[in-house]
Amino acid sequence: MTSVRPKLKPDTPKAVTAWETETGANVWLAETGSWSRDPADIAAFTGAAAEAALARAQTQEGIVTDPYFMEVSHDGKISGRETLRENIRAKGPTVPYGVII
Repeated sequence: MTSVRPKLKPDTPKAVTAWETETGANVWLAETGSWSRDPADIAAFTGAAAEAALARAQTQEGIVTDPYFMEVSHDGKISGRETLRENIRAKGPTVPYGVII
């Protein structure tokens, strides 16, 4: 599964984010290579390292769904043109999990 998202330049710091397949929770790739639900653990990548991180994430489709790049600052803080969307994802859903409307 993929979505069309803005293309980021190779030298732009980026993080890999996805949804946890089992729960639907937002997750981010951490420096350790594991997935974290805590936005404080976001790892920033550039260039070939970013492409390698995304390629590795795409092999984990049983653990995560639809991994993609999001723009971050060099220290892993959410930034860029998708800031509003990514901040909403980082703070949690606008409707709690399990609530049926």
